[in-house]
Amino acid sequence: MNQQDVLDIFRSCDALLEGHFILSSGLRSPVFLQKAKVFMHADKSEILCKALADKIRAEGFGDVSQIVSPAVGGIIPGYETSRHLGVPAIFTERVNGEFELRRGFHVEKGEKVIVVEDIVSTGLSIRECVKCLQDLGADVVAAACLVDRSDGEADVGVPLVALTGYKVPAYEADQLPPELENIPAIKPGSRGLQ
Repeated sequence: MNQQDVLDIFRSCDALLEGHFILSSGLRSPVFLQKAKVFMHADKSEILCKALADKIRAEGFGDVSQIVSPAVGGIIPGYETSRHLGVPAIFTERVNGEFELRRGFHVEKGEKVIVVEDIVSTGLSIRECVKCLQDLGADVVAAACLVDRSDGEADVGVPLVALTGYKVPAYEADQLPPELENIPAIKPGSRGLQ
């Protein structure tokens, strides 16, 4: 799949939004990818995640025993990608602000795993997930995502396989361009909700 194919799926689900958005990173952007509206559709999710699994294999990272995703955004793409790689999917959760494995999930020392996320902007969630897994002794061979909003600029701490890059401007709240200053900001993501 190319960038246009991926974005066409987001558009077909009314999930490519324009306005003034507060991203989970705290940055502001005129574009938001509302992946939850894509994940509502199992057929669309399957298309994207099968393509991501194929790309993970093509880039040499398919020989893993588990996929681990950061909750909550990575759970569905992690699960669906794992189905196409033929391995289990588990996820980390924030406890007191730090990712950890719960629910009886575990990784073995030296176990080869890949982290699968939905959208990458700054890479913070993946970095935190990778640290959690490495602290438990896992060998995190790579990370993967459906869309890399940084288009290769985010440092996730391991190689990153992105189904597509899609560079969209993002700004600090005090450095907004005039066209965003006059639009009320909304926070459509889930990080920081209580």
